[in-house]
Amino acid sequence: MAFLSVLGRFLFLSVFILSLALEFKEFGTDGGQAAKALRPKFNVLSRHVETHTGFEIPHVEMKHLVLGAIVLKGLGSLLFIFGSTLGAYFLLLHQALATPVLYDFYNYDADKKEFNQLFFKFTQNLALMGALLFFIGMKNSLPRRSSSTSSKKRSHKAKAN
Repeated sequence: MAFLSVLGRFLFLSVFILSLALEFKEFGTDGGQAAKALRPKFNVLSRHVETHTGFEIPHVEMKHLVLGAIVLKGLGSLLFIFGSTLGAYFLLLHQALATPVLYDFYNYDADKKEFNQLFFKFTQNLALMGALLFFIGMKNSLPRRSSSTSSKKRSHKAKAN
């Protein structure tokens, strides 16, 4: 059963690990393709937030955001493969921050091709978030094994004759 659990976590993480490897390979000095694709989407989000809340998002270098995403995915994946809930929380944080920015289907009309593609990827990421929440819930609901109870030996009472 332990093997299946590790295999399941590894297969789940393949999504994160493959994208992590691609982003790391392309990072370069300017953040690579990910930073170039993120810039217009981040600008739209910044204008949207400023228009609706009046709060201005400060200027951020895209390569720093991409680097933060790489670190969150890398550290989260490494911890998650060993069954850590902290790793699941890191991956969940990455998904919660990246999904609405990267898959901004809400900026397109429903009859456009981009809307369907972005909405599909958005819902896939929601499913990944649901799986992470399920993992966290299951880890928190399992009774913890205490090392002191397993190492205690039962004391045998002497029989009275």
